[in-house]
Amino acid sequence: MDDWTTSHDRVLAQRNAEGWMFLIEAARDLRTTGAIAPSSRTLARLLTDPVQEHGARPLNVLEAGAGTGSVTRTLIPRLSPSSRLDIVEANARFASQLRRLVRTHPRLAGESQRVRVHHALVEQLDTGRPYDVIISGLPFTNFTPAQVETIMNRYMELLHPGGTLAYFAYRGTRYARALTSSRAEARRHRAVEEVLAGYQRRYATGRWTVWTNLPPADVWQLRRPNDASAPAAPYILTGAAR
Repeated sequence: MDDWTTSHDRVLAQRNAEGWMFLIEAARDLRTTGAIAPSSRTLARLLTDPVQEHGARPLNVLEAGAGTGSVTRTLIPRLSPSSRLDIVEANARFASQLRRLVRTHPRLAGESQRVRVHHALVEQLDTGRPYDVIISGLPFTNFTPAQVETIMNRYMELLHPGGTLAYFAYRGTRYARALTSSRAEARRHRAVEEVLAGYQRRYATGRWTVWTNLPPADVWQLRRPNDASAPAAPYILTGAAR
């Protein structure tokens, strides 16, 4: 058996293990897990594109709601030398797996101190430094509108002026909730979407749809204005990714 085959088998085994872990955690608490499967490679690439766009410049990067690390594994190789990554995860089991990922990732050999995993809520995170890029995997539509407002405000506070927030939202969830949930749940879902739409109108610079993700998802990029008193331009880039 050659090296490629054994490596390929390890990757498949890891993905299967992640899928089962997501299902188990979703069964425990879908509201905080927010998904039944890890993010696809295409979704992970789009979420981490803002990091690569900075080239070789050292960055401060925050990943919130990293889950089992499907986006983290795409993110780490895209970090430039001397960049620092903070990962915040509220699920203790996921946080433990993320720490193992950081300890064993080949790109971090001898310098895993550049990446730190925080078992905490992102709205309570205070590392004392602003971020050039924030990548969010939090399940916004599982939260209350007030929680979403608090988290989005915190993201904007944590960003450098000119910094980018990338997050995703599953498509079709409003209609699914309308069919399967109570009227109160459907109203809460609509209110969350309205909160997010307000931030999109003020700060969005791009939106892409990943149809091959399970379920399909929109990736949004928002930018904090360089001048806090100036309104951000409406988003101008849209597209689809496979």
